[in-house]
Formats: sequence, C-alpha cells, structure tokens
Amino acid sequence: MTTVEAPRVERRWPTVLRHVVLYGVAVLFLMPVYVLVVTALKNPADVSVTRMWELPGALSLHSFAVPLILFGIFLPYQAILIPLVQTMGAAGLRGGDDPTGGLRGLMLVHIIYGLPITTLIFRNYFVGLPASLVESAQVDGAGMLRTFVDIAIPLARPAFAVSIIWQFTSVWNDFLFGAVMTTRDAWPVTIALNNIAGGQSVPFDEAMAGALLACVPTVLVYVFLGRYFLRGLLAGALQN
Repeated sequence: MTTVEAPRVERRWPTVLRHVVLYGVAVLFLMPVYVLVVTALKNPADVSVTRMWELPGALSLHSFAVPLILFGIFLPYQAILIPLVQTMGAAGLRGGDDPTGGLRGLMLVHIIYGLPITTLIFRNYFVGLPASLVESAQVDGAGMLRTFVDIAIPLARPAFAVSIIWQFTSVWNDFLFGAVMTTRDAWPVTIALNNIAGGQSVPFDEAMAGALLACVPTVLVYVFLGRYFLRGLLAGALQN
C-alpha cells in the first residue's frame, strides 16, 4: 500500500503548489479592488493613505454623488438615438421639418451633450482656485457676483480653452448626429468626406485633399489654445 500511495502523494504536491501560487497571485491582483470598494464606502473624513486597509466604520454613499453625474457621460449616443429623433421631429427641428435642414436641431443636440462635461471642467477649475483670492475680494467689499466676474472668470482661461477644444472637436468630428438630424444640403463635413470615399471607385486625391482641409480647423484650435489645455485638464486635481 505504501509503495502505491507514495507516487500519488508526490504527484499531488505540484498541484497543491500550483494552486497556492495561483491563489496568491489572485489575492495580489484583487488587493486594489478591495481598496477601491472599501474607500468608496467610507466617509470623506476617514479616507487616508495610512488607513486605506481599514474597513469603514460607518457605510457612506456620499462619495457617489459626483460619479453618478459623470455616469451619464458613459451612455453611448446610440442609446438615446431613437427618442432623440422622435423628440426633434416632433419639435420640427430635424431634417426637412426644419427650414435650416436640421442645423438648429443639430446645434441644440451638441449644446445639450456638451453642457455636462464643460460644467464639470469649470467646476474642477474653480474649486482649485485659492480661497484667499475670494476672501481678499470680500474684504475689499466685492460681492459674490463681482468676485466671480472680476476674479474667477479672468483666471479661468485654461478651463475655457479645454472646453472650447473639447466641444469643437466633438462637434467637428461628429458623424452620427449629423447623419440622422440633417438633410443633404446641411450635412457636416464628416458625412461629405464619407461620401467622397464611399463609392465603388474612390478618388484618393479628392479624399485626401478633403481630409487635409477638414483637419486644418482642429489643428488651428490646438495650436492657439494648446498651451492652456494641460493646465485646464489638471485643474482641481491637486488641492491643499
């Protein structure tokens, strides 16, 4: 019996070691997930690098307020396409129902889609402004509106630059909304380029020339506003 069982025991050890290694690697890779879940359920006062392994003393959903607003950004355009077309058609802002060929409805759609992200860009920038500036203005007798107009807005050039670049790039590169909202005479440049290269015989010279011309406005926007772009993106990321 012993001579028969010994080889089985020897063969079992590699399997045990393999499972130990795999479980150890799994625990190692799941450690960030543990920290993620535990930190998300803590009160803001309990969040600390030195206490990140501790379980929350009391469960809190306070940290989910802003992320729930950001969650709307992850909804794909296709998810709201049918109700969007029906709503704009009923309002007379789509295609042939609109005297401008759907341009007014297309502009309204891009404004609505751009408001959440641009609002958050400005919010992050204004949160990062030193509180001493606001306090100094209040000491000088300026109200909240005067402080906002004379101090906050002039200092928000990076936020304006990021918002302009983001919104311009989104509108200029849009294909889906332009295809379903506008008529032939009001097509945006992306649809026109697609039609040039979408036939059986592609005129590559015309397609490349059109693509080059379509890139020029975006390049110019980045050239003139690029120095503010990174500053605006990092606004609010580092706070005292």
